[in-house]
Amino acid sequence: MTAPFDTPRPRRHLLGIARLQPHEIEDLLDRSEAEIAVSRRVDKKKSVLKGRTQINLFFEASTRTQASFELAGKRLGADVMNMAVGNSSVKKGETLIDTAMTLNAMQPDILVVRHHAAGAVALLAQKVGCSVVNAGDGAHEHPTQALLDALTIRRHKGKIARMTVAICGDVLHSRVARSNILLLNALGARVRVIAPSTLLPSGIEQMGAEVFRRMEDGLEGADVVMMLRLQRERMAGAFVPSVREYFRYFGLDREKLARAKPDALVMHPGPMNRGVEIASEIADGPQSVIEEQVEMGVAVRMAVMQALLEGTGDAA
Repeated sequence: MTAPFDTPRPRRHLLGIARLQPHEIEDLLDRSEAEIAVSRRVDKKKSVLKGRTQINLFFEASTRTQASFELAGKRLGADVMNMAVGNSSVKKGETLIDTAMTLNAMQPDILVVRHHAAGAVALLAQKVGCSVVNAGDGAHEHPTQALLDALTIRRHKGKIARMTVAICGDVLHSRVARSNILLLNALGARVRVIAPSTLLPSGIEQMGAEVFRRMEDGLEGADVVMMLRLQRERMAGAFVPSVREYFRYFGLDREKLARAKPDALVMHPGPMNRGVEIASEIADGPQSVIEEQVEMGVAVRMAVMQALLEGTGDAA
């Protein structure tokens, strides 16, 4: 892989999809394919990161992403530490930079960070000497989620180029939506976003997405339907009249899904709010690849961390 990722320091970071070239994205997807077999065999251990230290620093609650990064690191042979931010000095008033400098003094090789503020992970990456992976920063980006979504699509459809992907729901507050729009456009997909006006960010069209305000119109002929969680914890006001009304107009049910292609994939980054953005019969139905997305997440994160640390220090 030629000069991948960001190179502000000797080691490399994955801070966002916006910084990747299409060939770098494809390379990571190819690497991820190879890691799927590792996760499916009895002996899931590799030693490529033996002796390396990975610290997971999550300032926001996470189940899938944190567990996925932890599993990925352990399967690669790394020493993995999950930083309990709730019990850390952050609660005593320590700043993000002070935390970064403290962790940096422990000589980690890779730092996986989730933070509620957009740009916080990039700032932290400037202050440490190790590789940094953005596991989600505010409503900005979530690059490994977009990569695992792309891997899931490619495995089922054989390609991403010319696929019509409808991203539906709370686009305004979604870092998943932003990273997916960037990645899918980079690989030649046709991207649609479907949401009420109150949940659409200004300038979304400039990102290369077609905008629809009715599910029935936006889902017409779609190859992939990607639902988003209604992120009420990020809402400072009344963005939707009620959960019941939201599901009626923007929740994915059998009738709305019928507008998409018969073999359309149904995706969701999780956690799902059943009966809010998706009906249980669809989430558990034959077109759903939601569980597979979780499996692809481990493979993608294994590939990313190997690529970041390749050629650094004594290992790899």
